[in-house]
Amino acid sequence: MISLLCKNANAQLMTNKREFSRADTLRGMLTPLRTCYDINYYHLAVKIDLEKQSVSGSNEFKFTANQDFTKLQFDLFENLKIDKIIYKGAEVQFTREFGAVFVTFPTTIKKGSKDSFTVWYNGNPRVAKNAPWDGGFIFKKDKSGNPFVSVACQGLGASVWWPTKDHQSDEVDSMLISIAVPKDLDEVSNGRLRNIVDLKDGYRQHNWFVANPINNYNVAFYIGKYAHWTDTYAGENGPLTIDYWALKEDSAKARPHWDADVKPMLKSFEYWFGPYPWYKDGYKLVQAPHLGMEHQSAVAYGNQFKKGYLGQDLSGTGHGLKWDYITVHESGHEWFANNITTKDIADMWVHEGFTSYSEALFTESTLGKKAGDEYAIGLRRGIANRSPVIGQYNVNNEGSGDMYPKGANLIHTIRQLIDNDEKFRQMLRGMNKEFYHITTTSAEVENYIAKKSGLKLDKVFDQYLRYAKIPVLEYKIYNGILSYRWVTDVKGFDMPVKVSLKMNNYSLIKPTNDWKTSKIDASVNMDNFNADPNFYIKVKKGE
Repeated sequence: MISLLCKNANAQLMTNKREFSRADTLRGMLTPLRTCYDINYYHLAVKIDLEKQSVSGSNEFKFTANQDFTKLQFDLFENLKIDKIIYKGAEVQFTREFGAVFVTFPTTIKKGSKDSFTVWYNGNPRVAKNAPWDGGFIFKKDKSGNPFVSVACQGLGASVWWPTKDHQSDEVDSMLISIAVPKDLDEVSNGRLRNIVDLKDGYRQHNWFVANPINNYNVAFYIGKYAHWTDTYAGENGPLTIDYWALKEDSAKARPHWDADVKPMLKSFEYWFGPYPWYKDGYKLVQAPHLGMEHQSAVAYGNQFKKGYLGQDLSGTGHGLKWDYITVHESGHEWFANNITTKDIADMWVHEGFTSYSEALFTESTLGKKAGDEYAIGLRRGIANRSPVIGQYNVNNEGSGDMYPKGANLIHTIRQLIDNDEKFRQMLRGMNKEFYHITTTSAEVENYIAKKSGLKLDKVFDQYLRYAKIPVLEYKIYNGILSYRWVTDVKGFDMPVKVSLKMNNYSLIKPTNDWKTSKIDASVNMDNFNADPNFYIKVKKGE
C-alpha cells in the first residue's frame, strides 16, 4: 500500500475508530469457527460484467481440518448474494451475520482430514470512491474510451468481491484464478497464465495459477487493452521472469520508464532483503486504473510514468525524484507484506515501515549512503505523532498512518544502534528467511530483531509503536557538564543515542529516565548541542 505524505497528511486505509461493532469483531477475530480449518487451495472462477458492474461465479475452498468440527465461517460482503454452497454434491445450510457466513455440514469433519466445498454467488461489488485507499472495484476508461478496470481492497478485505476466509493469518497455499471478461479485452491476474479459453457468450476465461502462498487482498485482476512484453533478471535464485503490462496507448513511454527502475530495484532489494520471494510466479508490473498496490507477482502501477510520487518527492530532499516511487515502494512489498505478512492488520507497520525504509535503501544503493540517510530523515516531515502506530487487535483496525515514515525511521534508528551495516543487512535477509511465506506478528518480528541485533529493544519498540510520542532527550549544560535524561511514556526507557559532546563529532551516551551527567567540550553550549539526526528523537532544552 502507498501512503500519501503530501501536505503532511497520511492516507488511511479506513477511518480510525474508537468504538467497534459486532461486525468488526466478526471480521477481525480469530474464533474457533475460523481456526478449525486451514486453507490449502482456492479456485476462484468468476465472470465480470462491465456494463452491469457485477460479478458472478464460484469459489472452491479446499482445506485441512485442524480439529473436529461441523461448522465454519468464511466471509462475503452482505451486498453479494450467495446462490448456493455445495458440499459432496449437495447443497448445505448456511446463515449470515454482517459479512460473516456460517456453514453447517451434515456430518463431523474430522481433524486432519482434507475436504472441500464450493460457494456460488453473484452481485454488484462495492465500487471504490478513491482507490486504493477506499477499496472496491474501479471502473474507468483509457484515453481511447476502452474499459480500464481493476480492484483494490487492502484493509477493507477481499470479501468485498469474492467469498474467502478473509483473515490475514491464513494464506492459501496455491490458487487458480479464472476471470472471464469480454473477448476483445485482456485480463491479467497474479501468478502465471495457464491458458485462455473462449466461452460461448462472447467472453474469454483467463486462467492464472499462483504456485505460492498469497494474501487474500493481493488477489487481483486488471482488465483493459494491454501491450505485453517480457524480460529476464539474473537474480540470486537464477533467471527471474519479468512481465510488463501497459495499456497499448501508453506502452511507448512505459518501456523506457520501467526499464530505468525495475532491474536496479530488484538488484538492490535482493542485496538487502534476499532473493525475490516469488520466483515460481515471476515478477509482473501492471498498469492499473489507480495509483498502486502490492498485488503479489502482479504489482499495480498507476504513477502516470512520473518520477517520485506523482512527480513529488515525499522526502523533500530531491532524491525521491530520481526514481519512480510506485515501482519501488509497491515492489518492496513483495518482501514485506507479501513474503512477511502479519496475522492482524493492527501490526501493519511491519509491512509499511520496512517497505518505506526500502525506499531509503534503494536510494542508498543508487545514490550513496548519505543520500539514503537524507531520504529517510526527510520522510519525517510526514509524521504526525498523534496516535500509536499499532492498531487495536481482533477488530480489523490498522494503526496510525505514521506507520509508513515513522516505521521507516524506527528501523533507521535501530540501524544506528546496531552500528554495523553488514550485520543490519544480514538481519533483514534473515527476516525474509525466518518468516518466509508465513504469517507472523509484530511481537515475533520485534523479538527476532532484538535477538539478531543483540540489543535490548523491548522499550524502544514499545515507545515508538505503542505510544504516539517519540522519545524526548532533555538536556542542560552548565560549567562544562552535560545533564541529560529521557522523557518517555515507557518507564525505564534507556535507548543509547549519539550526541555532540564535541562540535562536529557524535559520541554515544546512555540516557535513562533519571538525570545523568557527562563532561562536554567547551565548544558545545545549550544552543548548538544536538543529537545525531539519524536517530529519530526530539531534543529539548531543560529548564
